[in-house]
Amino acid sequence: MDNYEKKGYLVSDFRIFHLCDEPGEIPFHYHDFHKIIFFLNGNADYVIEGRSYHLEPRDIIFVAAGEIHRPVFLTPARPYDRIVIYIAPDFLERWSERDPQHADLSACFRLAGETEHVMHQTAHKNHDLLFHINKLEKTARGEGFANGLYTEILFMEFMIILHRSLLGHELKTQAKAVYDPKIQQVLAYIAEHLQEPLRVDDLAGLVYLSRYYLMRKFKEDTGYSIHQYIASKRLLLARELLHGEKPVTEISSDVGFADYSTFARAFRNYFHQSPTDYRESLRKRN
Repeated sequence: MDNYEKKGYLVSDFRIFHLCDEPGEIPFHYHDFHKIIFFLNGNADYVIEGRSYHLEPRDIIFVAAGEIHRPVFLTPARPYDRIVIYIAPDFLERWSERDPQHADLSACFRLAGETEHVMHQTAHKNHDLLFHINKLEKTARGEGFANGLYTEILFMEFMIILHRSLLGHELKTQAKAVYDPKIQQVLAYIAEHLQEPLRVDDLAGLVYLSRYYLMRKFKEDTGYSIHQYIASKRLLLARELLHGEKPVTEISSDVGFADYSTFARAFRNYFHQSPTDYRESLRKRN
């Protein structure tokens, strides 16, 4: 049995929490929603997709849906203080469609994944993100007139300012990642060849490692077995393809599943609805 799990379920478009608790052992896990963490205080590393970052106050951590991650607490232990935002990918897509040429509000996760997952903002920049995220968190807990609408407006303002800070180079790659380059090479190869057969022996040969060493090191660095990692990434790709018009059975084949029943069962286990129900829910929104 793999020692990772899917944690948390998002039943709204987004949620925001200010959490401060005592450090404890947190296993590798993933979500089917995006997550942004504004780190305030503590003594921790953060591991995302095999890359480990040491955190400093005012670091911003970007975790895209499906990415395997966990915090690792160091000694001397201090309370783990952070503000966390959970975001439904479909929610960002709906907003981005209002301005398709300029407003890709999920770009921060792609940009961070292409460089480093952890960025840093010093104080006294044009946009003080900590001010905006504090205001958003306090409003989300309020009960005033039209508070839900006001919270959504502040959330969109925060996402726009966050992207402007990224594009304006106000966020820096403060934390240098520690990682095994051969495991990162395997992860990159998997990402580029999800629609093709992917065999462990071939992946091991790619990086000149034995099959068993690669399997052990991959699990150690990512929390996933190679087979389960590939399956999860294929399911995320399938969900993306379901936004188009291609028949569901063709999508099943395109993302590497041998038969539709296996694909449908895996999709339901991962996303809690069948592929056809997911596509139908997209049509109802449009």
